[in-house]
Amino acid sequence: QVQLAESGGGLVQPGGSLRLSCAASGSISSIYVIAWHRQPPGKQREWVADIFSSSTTNYADSVKGRFTISRDTAKDTIYLQMNSLKPEDTAVYYCRARLSAWSSVDYWGQGTQVTVSS
Repeated sequence: QVQLAESGGGLVQPGGSLRLSCAASGSISSIYVIAWHRQPPGKQREWVADIFSSSTTNYADSVKGRFTISRDTAKDTIYLQMNSLKPEDTAVYYCRARLSAWSSVDYWGQGTQVTVSS
């Protein structure tokens, strides 16, 4: 079991940057995959990016080249660096963890609000 806590959201102007953090309650070194998802207002939650225990990363086309997912195993924290933000990036951002490749159980954080507006 793992608990996740997101932070770092806020209000930013178009073209600006934010870094989101997802702090885990235990070691992230062996967690199979940790992902970022987002839910824009009035829309369904969507996958944004993920990072596997092998350090392989994947990105949605809508954020590729602008967002970077990374992890700090010393701090048990996953980051999402978001650059060149657009109004359509406005959403509640969540992190999700799946502990092993054989598990179907996902653990979610409570989310952090990102608003991109002038």
